[in-house]
Amino acid sequence: MDYVKRVVAVVAGVMLAVSIVPQEAEAQWGIGASYEIRDEVPENGFGVRIERGILNKLPVVKLGLRAHFSNFSEENNVTTSGNVSYTQEISDYDFGVTALGGVNIGLVKPYVGLGLGSNTINIDRSDLPSGSPLSQEDDESNIYWNALVGAEVSAIPLLKPFVEYRYTDVGGDFFDDVQSQSVPSSQNGRIVFGVLLRF
Repeated sequence: MDYVKRVVAVVAGVMLAVSIVPQEAEAQWGIGASYEIRDEVPENGFGVRIERGILNKLPVVKLGLRAHFSNFSEENNVTTSGNVSYTQEISDYDFGVTALGGVNIGLVKPYVGLGLGSNTINIDRSDLPSGSPLSQEDDESNIYWNALVGAEVSAIPLLKPFVEYRYTDVGGDFFDDVQSQSVPSSQNGRIVFGVLLRF
């Protein structure tokens, strides 16, 4: 019985000491850059993000908010079936806000997220022959929702490499009430590799 009392006293003493000793402040902000690969044209792009931790008093679970921006662009020469050639530049950029939730498991922090954003595609054509039915420029903007899953590695104190898969859906059924015109449903996925500076 004395052994049990000593163990309880030691455990209680350690817990009291841990609660009294000031803890190292958890990183509140994160700024990062990424290389992104997706399954539609243009396929390769770059992104930036800024994150803010919220409710940092939770011991294992980490919650946060993220604002992100991605840019995909590609320029190519197009030749139609009628031997008409022109130059086409596609610029596709999106930005959004995501709520994040993750857990700390040693050096790895897996996380999931859900958010909303806006996507804009701009197609700029040059060297079009006169009388072409194609316009010089086409623009389209859509609202989307996205879900993501990823993991951050904490091997280096300030720099946190990460990998992430993000699924994006521009759903006409969901956004008919928000947008003035119906948008056909469009989904795509992307793999994101990057590094985050936490401070």
